[in-house]
Amino acid sequence: MRPEIAVLDIQGQYRVYTEFYRADAAEKTIILVNGSMATTASFAQTVKSLYPQFNVVLYDQPYAGRSKIHNRHEQMLTKEVEGQILLELIDHFAAEHVLSFSWGGAATLVALAARPRHVEKAVISSFSPVINAPMRDYLERGVDYLGNLDRDRVGHLVNSTIGKHLPSLFKRFNYKHVSSLAEHEYGQMHFHISQVLHSDRLCYLKAARQIDVPVLFLNGEWDEYTSAEDATQFGQYVAKSSFSTIQATGHFLDMEHKAACRDTREAVVGFLKPERKVGRLRYHQGQTQHAFAL
Repeated sequence: MRPEIAVLDIQGQYRVYTEFYRADAAEKTIILVNGSMATTASFAQTVKSLYPQFNVVLYDQPYAGRSKIHNRHEQMLTKEVEGQILLELIDHFAAEHVLSFSWGGAATLVALAARPRHVEKAVISSFSPVINAPMRDYLERGVDYLGNLDRDRVGHLVNSTIGKHLPSLFKRFNYKHVSSLAEHEYGQMHFHISQVLHSDRLCYLKAARQIDVPVLFLNGEWDEYTSAEDATQFGQYVAKSSFSTIQATGHFLDMEHKAACRDTREAVVGFLKPERKVGRLRYHQGQTQHAFAL
């Protein structure tokens, strides 16, 4: 299962690293949208869940992963810019489906509001329209640690909060990944969090009213940061919304344990291909996988 790798030019401004897992029998293509500071490696488990029923596209934001060496990092990217990058990739790969994780949901809502012509359905996982008390505490500590370039505290923060239900192996990968990011990546995340804490979140919720395709909002039962209950408020904005809660799992859903991996896959594939019976899948704790996301 080797991907086709390309670095794409986006509007002459950004260079984006992409992986395209082409499946001969697949009829549809799905593009996966990372959470903040995550990379294509974060979706190792998800690719195994979706391939070969779908062609699968992964990509790194210009400031992260294998894209960062191709970009200058002269300015911070807003969620609107990330949404535009996603729209360009949807068009390039003619993707019929989009699946986002965590903070990737903001850019995905912005992109879907533009009504890209290829997209038929979308899944937005571990995202909420509400900044509740646990999430606010997490973000406020995060912006403090990032602003001070306190790598040790940043490294431990995700594992003690949104990542508390991850296996210990993933927590070790998380710490190593997050504590060794480049300074511009810390700056980008500081910018993202400051936007979330201080901007008008209604701006992209209002944009969500323009979305005209079915959207499944997927959350973990134990996720107190982007809770399943809070996520249902998207129903006020997205006309064709549906909701699913993965039992006995937290923010990171399919990465947390075998049953959550199975249940997440069944929810996603059942929504995207309701006529298709979901096959069995083995759960992997891959050595290159990290889970970090906002």
